[in-house]
Amino acid sequence: MSRTGRRPGAPETSEAILRAARRAFGDRGYEAATFRSIAEDAGVDPALLVHYFGSKEELFAAALNWPVHPVDIFGGLETSNTTEMAEMIVRRYLSMLDQPQVRDAILAMVRSAVSNERAARMLREFVTEEILAILGRITSASDSELRASMVASQLVGIAMLRHVVRLQALVEATTDEIAVLVAPAIAGYLR
Repeated sequence: MSRTGRRPGAPETSEAILRAARRAFGDRGYEAATFRSIAEDAGVDPALLVHYFGSKEELFAAALNWPVHPVDIFGGLETSNTTEMAEMIVRRYLSMLDQPQVRDAILAMVRSAVSNERAARMLREFVTEEILAILGRITSASDSELRASMVASQLVGIAMLRHVVRLQALVEATTDEIAVLVAPAIAGYLR
């Protein structure tokens, strides 16, 4: 029996390409990241990117296959009071951002959303379908979607200023320092 289609490649090659793509999209955004630069970083021929992923958009989508699910950060909070819930959200989020693969994926999406409508749509869909849905269940306010959006904006802002803009005070701040300052704002949104 003969097989049709592409031959499967080595999983480690695909993973190397995805790691390089996450770094490239995170560091430079969608528009500036090129197949050539991603291939060079992965140590492979650029043709392999086409072989494994087809197009830049498909590579982008594959690279941003979120390594952490929002339920891991925001799930199970419903039994806590609002103050504890807010602090847990901030701490879990910062802990997640400490993982380079997760941070690269989030920053790639945010940076790319600024310059590419498809990336903006992907981020909008991800935030709406994944994050806002979970956060919206945490608050019983009639404007729960707006409140959940405010929580998400606060968290994305922290990632941008800490890891992209690299504001020194925020870069040097500990998780405890950030949690103490940000949790009350998050709690205010969730009330």
